[in-house]
Amino acid sequence: MSAPRDVTPVTAVIADDEPVARDGLRDMLSEVSWMRCVGEAASGPAAREMVEQLRPDVLFLDIEMPEGNGIEVFRQLRHRPFVVFTTAFSQHAVSAFELGAVDYLLKPFGAERLQRALDRIRSGLGEPRDAVADRLQEVMSQGTMTRLFVRSGASVIPVDVEAITHLSAWGDYVTAHTASSRYVVHVALHRLEERLDPTRFVRIHRAHIVNLAHVTAFRSLSGGQLVAEVANGTQVPVSRTYARALRALGR
Repeated sequence: MSAPRDVTPVTAVIADDEPVARDGLRDMLSEVSWMRCVGEAASGPAAREMVEQLRPDVLFLDIEMPEGNGIEVFRQLRHRPFVVFTTAFSQHAVSAFELGAVDYLLKPFGAERLQRALDRIRSGLGEPRDAVADRLQEVMSQGTMTRLFVRSGASVIPVDVEAITHLSAWGDYVTAHTASSRYVVHVALHRLEERLDPTRFVRIHRAHIVNLAHVTAFRSLSGGQLVAEVANGTQVPVSRTYARALRALGR
């Protein structure tokens, strides 16, 4: 089944030295409407060359291949796709996840197990639509986040992190506020905090982080409650614990 016209397919490369394994995975992926297999490699060097040339969104990477262990191949890649390791040897699982692999498929695996790996990819992508490569780069990057991809109606759009005034946690969700809008994302607040510039984004409460560039004042309310007031007038509560940290920051 081909992808709908308004969807940019997620591209994938299969790297495995076993023809039967490549054929089986290719056949299963052919049933995934939003994914397109763009290449196959049977060795470590061929996998590296193909990934750098085709720059796929996803790489299904066998660990035991001629002329290059899959884990070493992953370490050497300049282009960083989502990686799903495939192998018959479970002892490599820890190394795979330490490298940041999306999943680890133990051979032989079927369509149901593959689907769970694809679900993990989709959770990072949102529903695959336009600018898939940009979203993948943002999700996989280990550096400071510059954009946050959020849902707006039926679309996924990038919001400049600089435009975010504050972030508020509600259970497993975070609301990202800008001066005029707010967006809900399904991610833990501490995971976002890890990717934000710590000189600009400061936690002031276990459930709130503010962008200091948008804070106009820290005010004390009646009863001693401290709040951070952002540019649009919204007041975000500061807990006593984080108030002490803020005072230290200002010294």
